[in-house]
Amino acid sequence: MDSKKTRLPFHLGKLIWLGLVVLLCGFPCPSQEAPVDPAAKNTAPDSRSTEAATLAQQTGQQRSGSISGKVVDQSGANITGALVKLVQEGHPSSTEALSDRDGQFSLPNVAPGSFQLTITSPGLASQEFSGIVNPGEAYVTPIIMLTIATQVTEVHVGLTPDQLAEVQIKEQEKQRVLGFIPNFYVSYVPNAAPLPPKRKFELAWKSASDPFTFVAVGLIAGLDQAGDRWGAYGQGAQGYAKRFGAAYTDVFAGTFIGGAVLPSLLKQDPRYFYKGSGTKRSRILYALANSVICKGDNGRWQANYSSIVGNLAAGGISNLYYPAKDRNAVGLVFSNAMIRIGETAVANIFQEFIAPKLTPNVPRRAPAQP
Repeated sequence: MDSKKTRLPFHLGKLIWLGLVVLLCGFPCPSQEAPVDPAAKNTAPDSRSTEAATLAQQTGQQRSGSISGKVVDQSGANITGALVKLVQEGHPSSTEALSDRDGQFSLPNVAPGSFQLTITSPGLASQEFSGIVNPGEAYVTPIIMLTIATQVTEVHVGLTPDQLAEVQIKEQEKQRVLGFIPNFYVSYVPNAAPLPPKRKFELAWKSASDPFTFVAVGLIAGLDQAGDRWGAYGQGAQGYAKRFGAAYTDVFAGTFIGGAVLPSLLKQDPRYFYKGSGTKRSRILYALANSVICKGDNGRWQANYSSIVGNLAAGGISNLYYPAKDRNAVGLVFSNAMIRIGETAVANIFQEFIAPKLTPNVPRRAPAQP
């Protein structure tokens, strides 16, 4: 066969080859196609759903809510201008709002979570309310009622010097060494109010009539009788009674004359003023000096004429009831006075160093009074 007769036309051959190329390019080679994991095909949609849900949840948590409510008083009337303060955990700053003329308040842009409201208004007791606001929630509180605040009235009344002295005397009358021995003539207030005559007599009577005073006088009378002192009184019940009467008269006369009558006339304070500070030497000298000096009603230190003259007067009166043979007129008077002054000095040292430690609930350097 002639080669020219069997050859296809050029344009026809070109079309055939072009068709083959198109077929080959339109279908990818199986060896070049990427393998697909069936499990991956099954899980991909679920993974995308989970991610979408998580994203939606996170977006929802960031959505702010709001809080609103109404404030009224006890009668149900709306409260205008009530201050509503919002505080939330994790938020250092607070948010505030005022109620309008209808008593309504609104707090926008509230972060989700727990919250606390404090509602205040002048003249009314504050109220608190707490709750939890969810993301995007418009939280409405119950009606908040503010009640009238409890009125607390403080009345400061200045005490007169007499009233202040009365208060201080009442405190002194509670002072007892070891809880039962009267210790009324000691002031732990350094600048206590001066005692008017009425208070000086009150203090003297309180001391002279105290049950312990009678017990102490009874012991003294017993010792005197045991030692046959004032022998003219004799022994037995009658002798004891006379000694008891004499000893009590000494105490009564000395207390009233030196602690009430003369201090009232001479305007002197019969009390011992506890020092409680300074060196031991200075405190001893202070205690000894106070047996012959005292504080005047004017607050100045001066010679204790009340005590000195009072002891002499008590000694002179004792000549009226002690047995005649035991009286020594002037000698007895001065000896008794000196004994009383010595006893006072010893008692003052006791008051300065020992008595406060043995006296329950005794004030320790009480503050000065205005």
